[in-house]
Amino acid sequence: MSAPTLRAWQVSLGGIAGLVLSIGLARFAYTPLLPLMQAQAQLGDALGGALAALNYAGYMSGALLAAWVEQPHWRHRLYGWGLALGLLSTALMPLSASPWLWALSRYLGGLSGAAGMLLGSGLVLGWLMRQGRRPELGVHFMGLGLGVVVSALGALLMRHWQWRWDGQWWGFAALGLPLLALALHWRPPPPPATGTAAPGTAPSRAWMRGLLLAYFCAGWGFVISATFTVAIVERQPLLAGQGPWAWLLVGLAATPAVFIWDRVARRLGELPALQLAFGLQLLSVLLPALNNGLAAALLGALLYGATFIGIVSLTLALVGRRSPGNPGKAMARLTLSYGLAQISAPALAGALAQASGHYRASLWITAAVLGLGWTVLLWLRRLERAQTAGSALTTP
Repeated sequence: MSAPTLRAWQVSLGGIAGLVLSIGLARFAYTPLLPLMQAQAQLGDALGGALAALNYAGYMSGALLAAWVEQPHWRHRLYGWGLALGLLSTALMPLSASPWLWALSRYLGGLSGAAGMLLGSGLVLGWLMRQGRRPELGVHFMGLGLGVVVSALGALLMRHWQWRWDGQWWGFAALGLPLLALALHWRPPPPPATGTAAPGTAPSRAWMRGLLLAYFCAGWGFVISATFTVAIVERQPLLAGQGPWAWLLVGLAATPAVFIWDRVARRLGELPALQLAFGLQLLSVLLPALNNGLAAALLGALLYGATFIGIVSLTLALVGRRSPGNPGKAMARLTLSYGLAQISAPALAGALAQASGHYRASLWITAAVLGLGWTVLLWLRRLERAQTAGSALTTP
């Protein structure tokens, strides 16, 4: 379909469908199905964490590829191939109980997630701006929250029908077919070749290193809850069967989160808004660590859903505005830092859970990591104030 026949709502809806497929199904369906696979397919905690780590290894590989490929037509093609990989990775999971096949599926799912998140978002937002429209970040990133909702509702419905673990994966694969068709049909055309980068002053090395460390901490906090939220709830004796409800709350809270955090940042400033989001995500981890009740688990899931997308959108927007000369390179560096945490954290959490029989140790470690990220953001605020004061003193 040519560009003039596309409308803004079609491009946005196509992008949302791409995110639901590449993130919601290819990645997030694993979270509500993890306890069922552990019960029916003999999937251990350590392997469960390793599979999640492989997913993020795929995401990092995709992020590197997305940062390396600059030609618009190739980015357009890779996005389409990434969407197809999302459907393929979902359909591979139920073919057998082979850990090697699962590992391949999770890695390919990570590649798909990078395509949907990085390439798809760039295509959609670039098209909107070229059409003279305000880049609707909140509308597009609703696909992340909706992906969580779709994976949670799908798991709840298929559990009610008493489908086995492999049947539920097939159900998600069937759902991916119309999403793939919609995302490809309303995919924006390749953008024109980019010209010279906009001039601007890059942030200082100290500031950038601090933000990289903070975003690494955010990636750690994201992946533990994204991988194990349902399993943590299901592991409690009085909460068996309630895990998908917690995951549904995550999605419902995440869907409008970008809109809310944009407004918070306009009122408080970018770094203070990020600190607030880190603090609330820290609380979301502490609640299930301190209390085994359903209320603590559900409130923690609600706070997690309300913060993780906000942290991603605020951080990427922040570094993009501070690096006008080459925002893509700065965003790619941040994505790799985030992805490094996503590889290391679930593997460690799964090993600790298998050794202890619970996830409490992983939650406490995650809380400490998020606390470190909050402290780094506080240091960045002080660094900015010092740099601003120094500039004022040297101004004639």
